[in-house]
Amino acid sequence: MIDLTNKVALITGGSRGIGASSAVLFAKAGADVAITYQGSDSKAKEVVNEIKGIGKKGAAYKGDNSKAEVVKNIVRDVHKEFGRIDILVNNAGIWTYGEVDTMSESVWDRTIELNLKGTFLFCHYVVPVMRKQGGGSIINLSSTAGQRGESLHSHYAASKGGVISFTKSLATELGKYNIRVNSVAPGWVDTDMSAEALNDPKYREEVIRSIPIGRIPTGDDIAGPILFLASELSRHVTGEILNVNGGSVLVG
Repeated sequence: MIDLTNKVALITGGSRGIGASSAVLFAKAGADVAITYQGSDSKAKEVVNEIKGIGKKGAAYKGDNSKAEVVKNIVRDVHKEFGRIDILVNNAGIWTYGEVDTMSESVWDRTIELNLKGTFLFCHYVVPVMRKQGGGSIINLSSTAGQRGESLHSHYAASKGGVISFTKSLATELGKYNIRVNSVAPGWVDTDMSAEALNDPKYREEVIRSIPIGRIPTGDDIAGPILFLASELSRHVTGEILNVNGGSVLVG
């Protein structure tokens, strides 16, 4: 029922985790997909090859999404290569430990730069493209931490709280241009970003017990709601923060 044929999706942080799952799912739904990444070239190539194996066009662009000139060039290159950008998924981000009285300024700044400023920059350069096309859909990845806070991760929670407010602000600002802006807010997800914490068997069991559904989701579990918000099934939904956490945090 979801058909993204002739649509182009740009997914940041698309070489692993939620981003990679989303890239593959979007291709299966008919979209051509461009991903950005900062880490392993081989992982990015694997995702692109999987997209192409589905029969869709795929490409990867490496760069730091907190740098304006880098983001500007990526968006320019994607638009040139694919001809349009219909969907933007701001997924790239980091999650690190930090007690407020010992956290360095550089750790705080890096988290805000990647998670919040990076989201702003991609919107800043993609929105003009969408306006000229007559519309589009933007999905920003936030977090339950951005809604309720998260001790020992205040920098992450602050960045994702900013993403939530940014999402709501853009939804009202861009609605007149037929651009919908929504957010998916996961809780725990079994990806590389949370691997260090979840690799502790005892802690992993504690996390599972805290989730009413009784399991930790994979990237695929988050990719489905992202796809829904990108599709025509959600054509009257904007400014929404869609929680995907198995019932562990009820903040809707």
